Amino acid sequence: MATLLHIDSAVFPEGSASRDITALFVQSWQEQHPEGKVIYRDLAATPLPHLDMAAVVAGADNALRAELAAELAEADAVLIGAPMYNFTIPSTLKAWLDQVIINGHNAGPDSTSAETPFTIVASRGGSYAPGTPREDFEFVQNYLEKVLEGMLGVTQIDFIVAEMTLAHSNPQMTQFIPLAETSRTQANEAATQKAKALAARLAV
Repeated sequence: MATLLHIDSAVFPEGSASRDITALFVQSWQEQHPEGKVIYRDLAATPLPHLDMAAVVAGADNALRAELAAELAEADAVLIGAPMYNFTIPSTLKAWLDQVIINGHNAGPDSTSAETPFTIVASRGGSYAPGTPREDFEFVQNYLEKVLEGMLGVTQIDFIVAEMTLAHSNPQMTQFIPLAETSRTQANEAATQKAKALAARLAV
């Protein structure tokens, strides 16, 4: 039985592209692997405290950090919803990373998460793809890739990206609605296909 750790961080509980896509991923995962386990954390509904000196000193002896690290260690796969806020990840997701990554415990060359596949659903209101005017402002994929590889040694990171999510609500972006719809369709299809493939592989 494979375990999926599902993390959502979008502020709004409804109307969130990242939440909708991660939910579709989980649904497809469960359809493919109904015996599997899903550990869920909604970082907006139940925010984690910022890392403080006492928690740093305690490391894995800190009850909360130990609980989070145990969830990560149990996971056969990790799914993270990471919308772009002010060009980077939500502070709640940063708090989770700060708490769950523990030097001398699960970070470094002996990381227990090195072989764990991570799927990141990155949503953003505009486009930050290579070749676009705001390419240099993209600090969601860049940051998460570096911290997961650099601290946890993760070797399997897969991004599902939904762009132009504000096109339907921002009058200045109406010309980009077709691009938004195409991006969303592709993201939904990727979530479905990747979840089923991953569940099938891990359930063996």
